[in-house]
Amino acid sequence: MGLAVFVLVSTWRLGRKVLYDRIYRDALPMSLFLERADRTPVRVSGTAVFMTGSVDKVPHALLHNLKHNKVLHERVVLMRVLTEEVPWVTRERRVSMEKLGKGFFSVTAHFGFMEQPNVPRALAECRPLGLAIDLAETSFFLGRETLVPSSRSDLTRWQEQVFIALSATALSATTFFDIPPNRVVELGTQVEV
Repeated sequence: MGLAVFVLVSTWRLGRKVLYDRIYRDALPMSLFLERADRTPVRVSGTAVFMTGSVDKVPHALLHNLKHNKVLHERVVLMRVLTEEVPWVTRERRVSMEKLGKGFFSVTAHFGFMEQPNVPRALAECRPLGLAIDLAETSFFLGRETLVPSSRSDLTRWQEQVFIALSATALSATTFFDIPPNRVVELGTQVEV
C-alpha cells in the first residue's frame, strides 16, 4: 500500500514538473511584454488577477485575454502562490509585492503545507504594501490546461496516463485557492505531457 502511494505521489510531482516546463518553456518574458504594453489599444477599469506559476513569464491566460478581448485592465496583478516546507507561515511573511510599472504588479503569497491557500485574503494583505484590491471590481483569470498524451513525453507511457487521470480528479483552482466563483474567468489550452 505504501509503495502504491509513493508511486502516485512521485508520478504527480514529476508530472507537475513536466507540465510546468511545457507551459513556461517558450513563454514570453514579462520584461519584454511590459516594453510593449503601451501599444495595447484599450485599458479598462478594474483589476485583473492572473494566477501564474512564474511571475517572470507572461501567463497564457493574459495573452489569450489580450488576443481575444483586445483589452488590459488598468491594474494587472500576476499572482503566484507558494507552499512552503513549514506548517504555517506568519502574517509578516505571507505576501511580497513588486510594482512592475504600467499598472502591473507581481504578488507572491506564501502558505504553509498545513494551510489552505486563500488568494482573496492574501490580496487584502497587500494594502499596507500599496496595493488596495476591491474584490467587487476584480476579475480572476485562470488558465485551464487540458492534458493530452504526447508522442515525445518526458514521462513513461504509464506515468503519463496516471498523471492525466490524477489531473482530471484534482480540485479546481477556484476551489483550491478559495476564489469567489462569480469573479473567475477560465481560459483553456491543450498541453501535451
